[in-house]
Amino acid sequence: MNIFDTHAHYDDKAFDKDRKDLLMALPEQGITRVVNIGASLASCRRTIMLTEKYDYIYAALGVHPSETAELNETEFERLKEMCLQEKCVAVGEIGLDYYWDEPDREIQKKWFARQLDLARELYLPVVIHSRDAAKDTVDIMRAEKAADIGGVIHCYSYTKDTAKIFLNMGFYFGIGGVLTFKNAKKLKETVEYLPIERIVLETDCPYLAPVPYRGERNSSLNLPYIISALAEIKGISEEKVRKVTWENGMRLYGMR
Repeated sequence: MNIFDTHAHYDDKAFDKDRKDLLMALPEQGITRVVNIGASLASCRRTIMLTEKYDYIYAALGVHPSETAELNETEFERLKEMCLQEKCVAVGEIGLDYYWDEPDREIQKKWFARQLDLARELYLPVVIHSRDAAKDTVDIMRAEKAADIGGVIHCYSYTKDTAKIFLNMGFYFGIGGVLTFKNAKKLKETVEYLPIERIVLETDCPYLAPVPYRGERNSSLNLPYIISALAEIKGISEEKVRKVTWENGMRLYGMR
């Protein structure tokens, strides 16, 4: 049964020592599709290189809110050119992150809106990162008519009520290792509420490893722990979780 990791960062330096061996091992373990996510212009370039090396790796290309200070009109044109790559299936990860004070919130908002426009122009879905910024994220998505673009709210962390708003916009929800944490009550309630047809699996590796590896380097090999937690909460078989989340991932990214 195939497993789809819809959000990974295999270009991260955490994988420098064993990247090739690890990536070669994924298909043997049933992980037969991965979308590697760009977070800066440099990581977008590294992501493209990974898609050229491995046929089961695809790209989402975009500038993470924490990196938006690097953007200007010239660099934005470069990003647009990268997004024209055949294996680019989404614009992301983009959005707002108010956990840190930098970059300035107005800079984050400007480039979030611009990258939403870029996705619309290229007929690509978006991968949205939103941390401690629920209201502004929703406001910008509404203003930019993100419901017409579609995509996924990655590493969903808000309440069930906010989930309803994103659900009404037709978005998917990226669910990863946090679901296995003891203190993830709010997320578990949200997952219980969400239709399984709107959930996709993700690792966000090397970050957010599930229990029993919490705090260690994460990889797609840990997806079975997330599948198991999802199956338990939804009261369905692990096989069904794998099947439905695979189909959801394929739909989300417009794959055949």
